[in-house]
Amino acid sequence: MDLSEFVKNKRKAVALTQPELASKAGVGLRFVRDLEQGKPTLRMDKVNQVLRLFGYELGAVEIKQDHHV
Repeated sequence: MDLSEFVKNKRKAVALTQPELASKAGVGLRFVRDLEQGKPTLRMDKVNQVLRLFGYELGAVEIKQDHHV
């Protein structure tokens, strides 16, 4: 599941509309729509504003590789 599906599923699970989610998170409706449609470039701070409503946030995750820089 990608981030857009995750947010959409969480929003629907708590019975919020996109405008209600935008209002509660303090972001614009367009941002919520872009987020749920999988726009590849979004501001991380705004994504975290939305995710915090559900008890989550974005962060650095180690990628398992054979070598590091």
